Amino acid sequence: MKQNLLFYFTATGNSLYVAKQLESDPISIPQELRKADRHYKADSIGIVCPLFEFEVPKLVKDFIRESAFEADYFYLIVTYGCHHGGVAGRTQAWLESIGRKADYVNTIIMHDNALIVFDMDQQRSIEGEKQVDAHIAAIKADICARKPYVQEAPADEIDFYQNFKEWIRQTGPMYSFPLYQVTDSCIACGTCTQVCPRGCIRLDGGKPVYDYRHCANCMACIQACPAKAIRFAAAKEPNPQARYRNPHITLGEIIRANKQENI
Repeated sequence: MKQNLLFYFTATGNSLYVAKQLESDPISIPQELRKADRHYKADSIGIVCPLFEFEVPKLVKDFIRESAFEADYFYLIVTYGCHHGGVAGRTQAWLESIGRKADYVNTIIMHDNALIVFDMDQQRSIEGEKQVDAHIAAIKADICARKPYVQEAPADEIDFYQNFKEWIRQTGPMYSFPLYQVTDSCIACGTCTQVCPRGCIRLDGGKPVYDYRHCANCMACIQACPAKAIRFAAAKEPNPQARYRNPHITLGEIIRANKQENI
């Protein structure tokens, strides 16, 4: 039995960066989802993933729900960029609803890569203020000590989440499909097809063609496009010329984590 297992899902490298600081050989969730039999046994099992609209991504929930875990210590770390909205408590409640329970659920603030809300260049300018490495070190110490903990949300985070949900109720979904459009700047490199964790993109006539039925809405494709040829079809970005990838993570690492062989 392996002592520790750590699974991750990443679109721009933030969650992979955290995972690599916690374990030397973290395992990609999109790659594991291709396996029919997913039964994992270890002393500790962890999951690192980003926050999508104040929730753990559906892709990650599918992985947890459809896998079997045997571990003395089970934990989740959720990366976010501005507000976490009390995701730790909601995640624990969701786990309990499917007959699971985490020993530890925490969040870590990083670069906010929500393109339709933030200018990526402006976010880079404040990244150092978030003290990412210090927070990772503290979380790693908790995990090594097998600390039982579920992050409590302050009132302002709960209020922010409730206001967001009310806004969605009144205005409709934050994103609409088709989500992207491809401009004439496309160089047919195929990068978008390789970073998609759901295999939703193929090249047809030298242009990306999207199948949104399984889209995870992770934005890996728009962030990774070297020609900045992928734009939102309806939403307006603060800075369409600015894109983001964690500076410690290579494009090759994201491709290896997410590429699906059925494209």
